[in-house]
Amino acid sequence: EFKDLMPPTLITSDPAEIRAFRAEHKEIILKPLYGNGGAGVFRIKPDDENLGSLLEMFTVFYREPVIVQRYVPEVRKGDKRIILVDGKVAGAINRVPAANESRSNMHVGGRPEPTTLTRREHEICEALGPDLKARGLIFVGIDVIGDCLTEINVTSPTGIREVQRFGGANIAA
Repeated sequence: EFKDLMPPTLITSDPAEIRAFRAEHKEIILKPLYGNGGAGVFRIKPDDENLGSLLEMFTVFYREPVIVQRYVPEVRKGDKRIILVDGKVAGAINRVPAANESRSNMHVGGRPEPTTLTRREHEICEALGPDLKARGLIFVGIDVIGDCLTEINVTSPTGIREVQRFGGANIAA
């Protein structure tokens, strides 16, 4: 529903579709559709020989669809977690990945930093907010890398303590 806000993204269990996506976009992120906390997130470079094994793991052993996204290199500058409450921005942090890590999740070494939102990030929130609210999703964490929405997290999104620690709102209250 929000293709204009996202990097090229595919959700599938079909290894042939995933290979075709990789052939088109070269460097990709592969992650479980129902995952959380950065578990099972892989950056696959064009010459990476592990794609076959990863596809077996995801599509044969777990039988769960995967999200395949074009890699967004701006992640090295951070992955913004923006908290929306009742469809409105309540706060945000920037999560910077540790050296030699493609994930920016804090429990795997991502460093939270205070941040402000760009015009594009405000546009993304304004586009999503009313739809999230209409669906009854009152506490949501979205992830933005560069100018791209990469995830909408609706089950206990993290970051509210860091927002408050950096001088932002007490979102929990």
